[in-house]
Amino acid sequence: MKLDADEKEILESVERGEWRSVKGVKRDLDRYRQYAKATFRKDRRLNIRISSKDLEAIQKRALEDGLPYQTLISSLLHKYASGRLREA
Repeated sequence: MKLDADEKEILESVERGEWRSVKGVKRDLDRYRQYAKATFRKDRRLNIRISSKDLEAIQKRALEDGLPYQTLISSLLHKYASGRLREA
């Protein structure tokens, strides 16, 4: 198998013993799974009216990203509600 430069660097680092196991990974993974489950639970319905032009633009962007447009809209709303989406 042929490795690129980054992969070779990582392999050499591992072989030099520069990597160490992290304690508490299972606990952290369980906690993050719970966060993800709570974040992506869809338990409410929302109906909105938007312009055809905006909907077409959203559908086009979603298609480019390989997502259903409803998922894209939900993700944008979640990011805005959690303060992670800001105007440029």
